[in-house]
Amino acid sequence: MIIFGKQCFEYTLHHAPQQIKEIYITKDFHKKLFIQIRQLQIPIVRIDNKKAQGLARGKNHQGILAKIADIALTPLSILLESKALVVLCGLHDIGNIGSIIRTSFALGVDGVILCDRNNLLPQVYEGIFRASSGALLRMPFGFCSSSLDIINQMKMQHFSLFGAGVYDKCKPQVTMRQFYEDIHNKNKWALFIGKEDIGLSRKILNKMDIILHIPMSNNFDSLNASVATGILLDRIQNTNMA
Repeated sequence: MIIFGKQCFEYTLHHAPQQIKEIYITKDFHKKLFIQIRQLQIPIVRIDNKKAQGLARGKNHQGILAKIADIALTPLSILLESKALVVLCGLHDIGNIGSIIRTSFALGVDGVILCDRNNLLPQVYEGIFRASSGALLRMPFGFCSSSLDIINQMKMQHFSLFGAGVYDKCKPQVTMRQFYEDIHNKNKWALFIGKEDIGLSRKILNKMDIILHIPMSNNFDSLNASVATGILLDRIQNTNMA
């Protein structure tokens, strides 16, 4: 896997230096950082900007790139032993996926599962890593082709399932106090986030225990998926403060 950019590289350098196999630098590279990495006894290769742009697929590499060991996906059987998970259903924007992983890691979630995609190509995985600012190194991350399969497995593992969406007349309405009490009585929970344009499908919403809605002002009813995830996670994780 190729990573690039000062922030991603420094995060890897500080938290998982053993992952770094080879370092590529350009003439514009930061001298202070060069002194630091020279002590690691990792091969350092000087490359021209054309080669760097190719490795970075045209993105801004900031003069530093590295080849790191592939980050293995976490088996679903291990993730389902966790207490708190985020499940992404059909998200395709790499920036959103990476940002949600970063936010989930920062807010104490145990793992993230990406569902309802045909595959996870290497270049997509690299993009997710970059968008996560390196958090993917330490956040358990799994992949499953079907969110419905995950839902069935979670129900067998006694997860409480929360879906992001509008209030549903078909679901029993709960007060925030009831919701807080329900979370405290549950040992395991998962937050489901839907596609950027249409959210969670009706089939998935019908399988949720509770639909979580973010009230908005000014007759505006749309939030970025990553922003919405951060708001909901903060509310779930801080129920003891309500």
